[in-house]
Amino acid sequence: MYTVDNYNFKGKRVLIRVDFNVPMDKDLNITDDTRIVTAVPTIRKILSEGASVVVMTHLGRPKGKFVESMSVNNILPRLEELFGQKVQFAPDCIGDEAEKFSNEMKPGEILVLENLRFHKEELDGDEEFAGKLSQLGDAYVMNAFGTAHRAHASTSTIAKFFPYDKMFGYLV
Repeated sequence: MYTVDNYNFKGKRVLIRVDFNVPMDKDLNITDDTRIVTAVPTIRKILSEGASVVVMTHLGRPKGKFVESMSVNNILPRLEELFGQKVQFAPDCIGDEAEKFSNEMKPGEILVLENLRFHKEELDGDEEFAGKLSQLGDAYVMNAFGTAHRAHASTSTIAKFFPYDKMFGYLV
């Protein structure tokens, strides 16, 4: 099995599952960014190898519905600060728009998908949903230690769509 240290990422779109479920105050300011900061080394490693990164995460427990305060868009400013570059945002984690964003990425770019848990299929481990997510990358990296025990679409089911191009990040 590959690791992020022995896989050739050059020219790939790398789908990475992270855990950016960070606490926020009532004004949607991040109060503890530890989960984001600890994922940075894995993402930087992938970017440094000439790949683009498609970030999947959840934020809160929206129960399969859109909740503005749980939009991953709220954490983009912190990501841009940490990486020192513009971070693209797809307003959904699946569908035509997400595919368009992913397909147009250049090496070194970062795309963050909207909250996975806005779709109940994520929590159900739905295979069709996982298949749609898998279309957004050429390789899959599981870097979400805090959710690794869950049989969700983005943490478990998705791996079957990457028989050879899957690996763990530094946090797992």
